[in-house]
Amino acid sequence: MARTAEATIERVETAVAELHGVRVRLHWPEGADAGELHLRAERAESPTLGYSFRDLDWRCPLRRPDMGAWHCAGTLRSGRNAPFSLAVVLDASVVSARLARGGSTLALHRAADSPDLVRIDLARVPLAWATALIQQAAPTLQPQQGTLEGRVDVHIAESAPLRIEAGLHGRGLAFDSDDGALAGENIDLAVDVDYRQPGEANVLAVRGTLRGANLLLGAAYLELPTAPIALALDAISEGPGAGWRFPYLRWDDGAALRAEGAVALGADASLRALDLRLHSDDAALLPSRYLSGWLGVAGLSGLRLAGTFDAHVRVADGALAGIDAGLRGVDIVDGRDRFAFTGLDGELRISEGATVDSVLSWRGGSLQAVEFGPARLPFRSARGRLDLREDVAIDVLDGQLRFSGLSLLLPAQGQGMRIESGLAVEALHLGELAAAFGWPAFAGTLSGEIPRMRYADHRLDFDGGLAMHVFDGEVRFGSLSLERPFGVAPSLSADIELEDLDLTTLTEVFDIGQIDGRLHGRFDGLRLVDWQLAAFDGELHTEPRRGVRQRISQRAVQDISSVGDASFAGSLQAQLIGLFDDFGYRRIGISCRLRNEVCEMGGLRSAGNTFTIVEGSGLPRLDVVGHNRNVDWPTLVERVAAAVGGDVAPVVE
Repeated sequence: MARTAEATIERVETAVAELHGVRVRLHWPEGADAGELHLRAERAESPTLGYSFRDLDWRCPLRRPDMGAWHCAGTLRSGRNAPFSLAVVLDASVVSARLARGGSTLALHRAADSPDLVRIDLARVPLAWATALIQQAAPTLQPQQGTLEGRVDVHIAESAPLRIEAGLHGRGLAFDSDDGALAGENIDLAVDVDYRQPGEANVLAVRGTLRGANLLLGAAYLELPTAPIALALDAISEGPGAGWRFPYLRWDDGAALRAEGAVALGADASLRALDLRLHSDDAALLPSRYLSGWLGVAGLSGLRLAGTFDAHVRVADGALAGIDAGLRGVDIVDGRDRFAFTGLDGELRISEGATVDSVLSWRGGSLQAVEFGPARLPFRSARGRLDLREDVAIDVLDGQLRFSGLSLLLPAQGQGMRIESGLAVEALHLGELAAAFGWPAFAGTLSGEIPRMRYADHRLDFDGGLAMHVFDGEVRFGSLSLERPFGVAPSLSADIELEDLDLTTLTEVFDIGQIDGRLHGRFDGLRLVDWQLAAFDGELHTEPRRGVRQRISQRAVQDISSVGDASFAGSLQAQLIGLFDDFGYRRIGISCRLRNEVCEMGGLRSAGNTFTIVEGSGLPRLDVVGHNRNVDWPTLVERVAAAVGGDVAPVVE
């Protein structure tokens, strides 16, 4: 006779989970060696492991061979998710379950002689299966791919706090976070984990080996090698809403980087405290493995390092409290060759408290194409400031740059790092500067004094100004400022004044024929963005000077004319010009107001769309007139071969 039993159970409690809204039906046909078990549950929850499932449905043939343990294996479904294969074995001495899908298996075992221990064995289990467990410790993390193998022991004694011990090996792991600030892929990680939950606290200890990974941790991006990296951490969270403390951290990446220390994070994962010691025997490995993210944000992608360094970094109450750095034979070279320092040696110590002294030196370096000599920098630090103890002079371009009163203030109370210094520029030779940049050769010197320059909020401002003594005259620079000097799209602003330059020498140097006279002018509000001219109000003009003749050569006239109308060289006027070597002029003047890549041109005088560039004098008299006042700046840059010109159509009158 067939028998059927049905039951409705409000709640079933097991060692690791609770089932709610349970309905069980067992049908055993007469004479059959197996019954038909059908179990449904509205939801299953595991507060310990963080799991929650809904609409569970399991069907299986229930057997008890030779009156031994009960066996039941069948298909388990949960809502619309892909089904699992679930096999359960029950008897007086053991409870075991095996959950499988494809080649992935999770096996649970609980023996009667150790009822407080639940053992879980994993074989090729997808990381996604561990989502709930991972989010117990890190709620914002989203596991993406990869597999886990190993063993997890869950200790659930009523008289002791929850404890989970695990030995796991993850391959091809990947994850990200809800806000995109954390991500990782290609992770091969073998770890031993000890997690405890005394009261509301969480206590975690991890020891393991990492082989290869790409990790995004905020602004940091790590591209780690397949060679093993030993890691260890102890972590404590006092309860919901509390941040994590890491009283012990260790990282060993061989010659590249070794680190050991402690960290404390706020409830929002912000850095609250840090005491970390770092050492690298081969700094050349650091940019690609550890620094590329930060360097990219700073506009220093491709930076190259060499040498050995040690560092001790301290943070208190979310603010930098001190740095002790030791450098031995360190080279720093910008990826775009904008700057370089070679042979950095010594110590750099920054203290938030008591006064400390240190000395840092370098053998040489370069800024763009300009090389500079050795320097020794004696520092003193206290209360978060770093000051030069004495002036420092650096040889450059056969002259000197002299820094005085240099002071660096650490970030604090929401303000970024600030730097102040005085700067004296002493007789830099412009001929060497021209040679370094491949400019036409010319002589002169650059001198001046900037009483104070200030760096804050990615902006460098200069008091005072500089003066270049060149072409028997002077070029003065004022209102200097530089934004994002090594960041994205650096921006330079300045006002420039030209006084009494010798046009004869200037035109010879820049090969635009010959103009005799004295040149004056100004460029107000000059602005370069990413080192390209973006705006200025400029004008250049000649002024008579006793004893100086004012003549313009046939070649200079042709160069000025060809800028605006290349066909002019074949006209009748050009043939007449060819009869004379040079011409007298009364005045030369040209102006440009650059905005949005359009240059609004002007000259000595304007009428409608024309403007006079050269006003002739004597016989033969020559006037050069432009006929287009609005000029496309990129086109003008391509066509200008001299200090005057534009996309104009000059006319000889």
